[in-house]
Amino acid sequence: MTDQRQRRIDTLGQAARRKSEAKTKAAEIAIRSLIKRGEPITFQAVQREAGVSHSFLYTHPTLRDRIEQLRQQNQAASPRPSDAASENNIVLALTTDIARLKKRLRDQDKELREALAQAHGENLELRREVARRDGSVPPAQTSIIGPC
Repeated sequence: MTDQRQRRIDTLGQAARRKSEAKTKAAEIAIRSLIKRGEPITFQAVQREAGVSHSFLYTHPTLRDRIEQLRQQNQAASPRPSDAASENNIVLALTTDIARLKKRLRDQDKELREALAQAHGENLELRREVARRDGSVPPAQTSIIGPC
């Protein structure tokens, strides 16, 4: 192996170590931040807060052990709601989301129908103007689209 190739390999190895160290530091800061705010410590929360991948957290033995330990402490400290209450909360949340989405859909539909009606009106006015200027065939009085 040439000296230049070995230097490249060493440089890439050092860059990978620095990158891993930066990710580890970001994950540790994220864990401390989550603890400080009183939020639950989970792999997903740490991943989101630190901007690292799940696989990085799972393959890093020290971070994985720490997150699992903190997650277990959090689960032991907080009493678990009954399954029925938890299920009711999920149903309520989903029902609320569905109602919100339906309202948004109705509002968007109304806006689109109003915009379409306005476009039809403008189109009719333009046809009439063209017919007046050219003396050509009068504009059609029917619409392609049926009643709303």
